[in-house]
Amino acid sequence: MSDSHIIQSWHRNATPWSAAVRNQEIESRRLVTDAAVLATIERQGGRRALDLGCGEGWLSRALAERGYAVTGVDVVPALVEGARLAHPGGDYRVASYESIAAGELDLEVDVVVANFSLIGKEAVEGVVRRVPALLASGGAFVVQTLHPATARGGAPYTDGWRDGSWAGCSTDFTDPPPWYFRTVSGWIGLLHSSGLRLRALVEPVHPATGDPCSLILVAEARPAAS
Repeated sequence: MSDSHIIQSWHRNATPWSAAVRNQEIESRRLVTDAAVLATIERQGGRRALDLGCGEGWLSRALAERGYAVTGVDVVPALVEGARLAHPGGDYRVASYESIAAGELDLEVDVVVANFSLIGKEAVEGVVRRVPALLASGGAFVVQTLHPATARGGAPYTDGWRDGSWAGCSTDFTDPPPWYFRTVSGWIGLLHSSGLRLRALVEPVHPATGDPCSLILVAEARPAAS
């Protein structure tokens, strides 16, 4: 289980993933989480956004339709090319989290959003540490992720690598990527160690089951010590 295995899996599954998102095949996204992340972003103010791990670009397109100037970045060239084809004139770039952590991306935005795109360990920790340098004054970092209460399965409630799954997706998917499970305190600790502090926490729930579909964390850069 590693960050590199995650990337390999997404290279293999770029085409079925793009189809699943554009055809709204994933129920939780269709009913709850897509709208939840958009509403959370709009509450933060500002009109410049970075879509971190943009995939095939649905969120970047939705934000552009709402008047945002958006840059979408992803490590998988096939996903970035699909985003460009679906949104001619949009700003989409191929970039790894490691390169962003190293300062390759020279941007200042009002919102950095990572929508179900922080699933690894070391690469995620590196890019989150870079986020304060990408935010304008008063800017927000919005992270939507699997809710630890419902995503842990039968495993212990502790940070660590977990096997991946394409449950709820079509049989076109193969080689599910592993992912690094973080508890709520694990997420907050990562933000704090990266120079960020929690501004808000949102738990969107499924309208039928009442279970949380995701966890949304909103953070801001901590003021520099005087």
